[in-house]
Amino acid sequence: MMLQDKNAVIYGAGGSIGSAVARTFAREGARVFLAGRTEATLAAVAKEIEGAGGRADVAVVDALDERAVEAHADAVVAAGGSLDVSLNLVWRGDAQGTPLLDMSVADYTSAVTTGITANFITARAAGRRMVEQGSGVILALDSASGQKPSPMMGSTCPTDAAVDALIRQLAQELGPSGVRALGMWVAGVPETITQEKLGSVDPALASPEAVAGVLANLDGLRMLPKSPPLQEIAELAAFLASDRAGAVTGTWVNGTAMFAS
Repeated sequence: MMLQDKNAVIYGAGGSIGSAVARTFAREGARVFLAGRTEATLAAVAKEIEGAGGRADVAVVDALDERAVEAHADAVVAAGGSLDVSLNLVWRGDAQGTPLLDMSVADYTSAVTTGITANFITARAAGRRMVEQGSGVILALDSASGQKPSPMMGSTCPTDAAVDALIRQLAQELGPSGVRALGMWVAGVPETITQEKLGSVDPALASPEAVAGVLANLDGLRMLPKSPPLQEIAELAAFLASDRAGAVTGTWVNGTAMFAS
């Protein structure tokens, strides 16, 4: 198993991608520490993992709360003996669908502030423990829009760009201590696209017709014939977090075959 005896923290583990990654990490031998703001959702994921023979711990943690994140990182080390993998999948509150000239300052900057703050706080907490133990992997995920901005993507483009840069900075600073930092570009996983989720980003997309249109458009943007399923993203995350990818750091892996550059 790729992650045998590893301790992995997943922030936002109750979401579609977070739960899939958590199940895959656990299947690969990791003890997963599920963190997020909704205990019931996290508990459901943990129950599923434990039912399959895995190990899962649940903690209600606000990734924007420095003290809470640091305390949770200490708890992970105390319980598992190390903190080996940290993945942030916290919702940033992206705003899309409005021309930049019509977008408010708050809508454009809010996701940037939330996204970079949450990723910085969680990565810093993990990095501090990983440097002490001389190993570890910090993972991040975004849509690659910071590399290839598109019209009407609003706050997603600058937020992705900020997270991209953070990961590369971390890799440079933490590499000499044996800690890797890298990310996955993941855009438009079909199983995660619903009316509710699209509507929270752009109210005009909250309809079955809009969902079908978005999926068809995404298929057309791939370099491969179709959009990759959620499980492939989870499998990629497990590989990147494992020692099999031990020489990979300071970069972003194109996980959904998008034309990112």
